[in-house]
Amino acid sequence: MIDFSQLDRVIHEKSRLSIMTLLASRSPWSFQELKSELSMSDGNLITHLRTLTKEGYVRELKTVANDSGRPMTQYEITGAGSSAFRAYVKVLEAIVQQSRPK
Repeated sequence: MIDFSQLDRVIHEKSRLSIMTLLASRSPWSFQELKSELSMSDGNLITHLRTLTKEGYVRELKTVANDSGRPMTQYEITGAGSSAFRAYVKVLEAIVQQSRPK
């Protein structure tokens, strides 16, 4: 039997799962890249990034863009974030496996 309590509530929210999926695929992503890819408003994206950062799953990086010299904010997944995301996916895989007809 699957222990659904193992699903991480922080990651489970749709927007945060989307952010974590992108950051797990490659890091870092700029704020503008995340916003564009996920079609989220500034406020919505910031709120979810703050939650993930507070949990220790995401790290904010302040850099300067090479082409323009303008300040740029990027985000990357942390080691704790990678571990939590892999554990989350593992639970999802167990759910899919159990739901298949035998």
